[in-house]
Amino acid sequence: MQPALAVWLALSLLAGMGAKEMCGRPAATPARSMPAPQLSPEERLSPHMPESLRCDACHAIAFQIEEQLRKAEGKVGRKALSEPDYVEVLERSCSQSWESYGVQELDGEKRLAGPGLPRQEPMSVMVMGGPWPGRLSKMCHSYVGEQGEAQIYGAHRQGPAALRELLCHREKGACAGGKAQGPAPPKAMQNEL
Repeated sequence: MQPALAVWLALSLLAGMGAKEMCGRPAATPARSMPAPQLSPEERLSPHMPESLRCDACHAIAFQIEEQLRKAEGKVGRKALSEPDYVEVLERSCSQSWESYGVQELDGEKRLAGPGLPRQEPMSVMVMGGPWPGRLSKMCHSYVGEQGEAQIYGAHRQGPAALRELLCHREKGACAGGKAQGPAPPKAMQNEL
């Protein structure tokens, strides 16, 4: 034990010596400046998700729905949830706080960041809270209303790619056409009738 203590003491002394410049002043720590993303009036004030962030938002919603349904299926220990169960899970998914999502600026482009979203930069400022949680919740409820609980649950049962395809990459989805930000996930295989 004493050799380890001696090594620790020697390293502590060496580290302390390196922290001082000439004349006994502490060494200057290089300052880093990371500005917060500059949000447009639409991004700050609109009750709706800005067009440029809808694809990211859709992927975040699909991720959260997938996670909540997967957890619910794991808890009941059976292969599929009953209709009342998956309806409740989808409502809970959309009504969650969404506080872990915000906006980052990456390479001069504003992107939604949070769980389930790619390209998150750890050394950047993320603007969280504000209108983002409400916008995500509103979009999620809109998707459930448009697609229906049964269709969303059916897509979930086919896998995450099928759910993203249904919600985000369909013909008029948030990531369709030239609006897609990032690569589209592989298309899910469709069941033949």
